[in-house]
Amino acid sequence: MVKIAASILACDLARLADEVKRVEEHVDMIHFDVMDGHFVPNISFGLPVLKALRKETKLPISVHLMITNPEDYIDRFIEEGADMVAIHYESTFHLHRLVHRVKDLGARAFVAINPHTPINLLSEIITDVDGVLVMSVNPGFSGQRFIARSLEKIRNLRKMVKELGLETEIMVDGGVNEENASILVKNGATILVMGYGIFRNDNYVELIKSIKQEREEFAD
Repeated sequence: MVKIAASILACDLARLADEVKRVEEHVDMIHFDVMDGHFVPNISFGLPVLKALRKETKLPISVHLMITNPEDYIDRFIEEGADMVAIHYESTFHLHRLVHRVKDLGARAFVAINPHTPINLLSEIITDVDGVLVMSVNPGFSGQRFIARSLEKIRNLRKMVKELGLETEIMVDGGVNEENASILVKNGATILVMGYGIFRNDNYVELIKSIKQEREEFAD
């Protein structure tokens, strides 16, 4: 069954704890976007916010590091409560080393790829990671429109995973909503990151229920 990750980038940050408690019984994890104003053109949350959030929920927290020099911060994010860490392929020269550092510290390791990054570049790391985070918008801001070509990328990534006999998660982040969630699941997505669709949607409970009824229809 597909998992739902609630992205707090879209919540009422003045009421962060209340917002998380409002949705946590309906979602599978909390998604925590870290932006440094350098790797992406925005600045978001850091370690103190993660530390505070960790005290407010028992749900797994997926930390998406949209930062340069992620090697300088991985240890601290895991210390402060990250259960999953996504490192951008484009952000480091030593991805294999960082992936295994995440695992050695007891967290799940994901590799994230920007819209322009082809999946064939993952061939030498795919067997080492727990999941791939496919950015379906240009990273940096919540509420953007889904890039249609991302669907083909997800389908091809799922094919790669199946051919290798792996159980690699495929997380999709960016522009996920009630209009495209079903087709994403049917084409291989196993985790959907949703911000506006949850925190700014009065019918988010019904939406989540309908998404979780979907099943992959991928054909070899």
